[in-house]
Amino acid sequence: MDFDLTDDQRLLKDSVDRLIADHYQFEQRKKYLAEPNGWSPKLWSQITELGLLGLPFEETLGGFGGGPVDTMIVMEAFGRGLVLEPYFATVILGGSLLRHAGTDALRGALVPQVAAGHLKLAFAHVERHSRYDLHDVATTARRQGSAWLLDGAKSVVLHGDCADKFFVTARIAGAQRDRDGIGLFLVDANSPSLTRRGYPTQDGLRAAELILAGTRAEAVLNDNALPVIEHVIDEAIAALCAEAVGTMQAMHDATLEYLKTRQQFGRPIGQFQVLQHRSVDMLVALEQARSMAMYAAVMAAEDDPIERRRAIAAAKIQIDRSGRHIGQEAIQLHGGIGMTAEYKVGHHFRRMTVIDQLYGDADCHLATLATLGGLFGRAA
Repeated sequence: MDFDLTDDQRLLKDSVDRLIADHYQFEQRKKYLAEPNGWSPKLWSQITELGLLGLPFEETLGGFGGGPVDTMIVMEAFGRGLVLEPYFATVILGGSLLRHAGTDALRGALVPQVAAGHLKLAFAHVERHSRYDLHDVATTARRQGSAWLLDGAKSVVLHGDCADKFFVTARIAGAQRDRDGIGLFLVDANSPSLTRRGYPTQDGLRAAELILAGTRAEAVLNDNALPVIEHVIDEAIAALCAEAVGTMQAMHDATLEYLKTRQQFGRPIGQFQVLQHRSVDMLVALEQARSMAMYAAVMAAEDDPIERRRAIAAAKIQIDRSGRHIGQEAIQLHGGIGMTAEYKVGHHFRRMTVIDQLYGDADCHLATLATLGGLFGRAA
């Protein structure tokens, strides 16, 4: 398999790397955190100018026409910089829902707004009781004439505090844990019967809690949406794997620099063999994660849901294990400074820990992979 980037992908990588290098040094990031929304509108405009908000959309609608590998390139760079802007919520989650579930008319209306930076999206699916089960939906949808009204509550809606529109799941039919009967709806954030409460997450990003009390849906995207949701979440996990590789790379680089400069007993501590061995173990874990992130990016577009699920689960297992190892080693090898809020390694490890929990931790995906008969086996 050829892992070389195309000319367009190399140009994309250079552009995003330059953006992060110029505008996302750690001290600059602290200033962005202090902004009212917890991220920088100015950086959002620059991300827009690079065309990154239109990355997965067709060119006829103002998009880039990119695929999962292009997404991997962007998300890895964003992981190195610990980017705060609502890119994942709007483009990765919202964009995938638009592409897979939106009608031609809806895509024609919303995609140009997203690509131009005028519309921010969020996916309201998780509920407090649902844990990692995508089919566990208690929020209900009921007809009133030609309209659909939604009742329920959604939790940890990523960047839901600044979203302009929400994709909301609600049960049209069946019991709470049935796989069938889950609808996907579009809801305006300014609906008078929608209540949202924003808050910061442990990694410095933002999320929101939503309460829907007879909230009117603007549109119905799908009346049996679970297969689409599973596909979108698989693509989201692949993107998170790439982001995780970026943040692992940043932790590894910072640790190597510290080992070269920190003096003990009259010489850099990086000259001690035991610490060299630990840094090499970090590199091995990083390269294992990088390989699986590439595999996830390639398989994210797989039409066979079983094969895609196997690949994504295997990648998430490796990413979570590598991230935990690299983060713990980075903190320990930095000593006390690694735990402080003033130093970037701790912030990277917090982001890595949140990625570990998003859409299933290693144990959850290991159980999934076992149920499917292993990476190359037959489903049970």
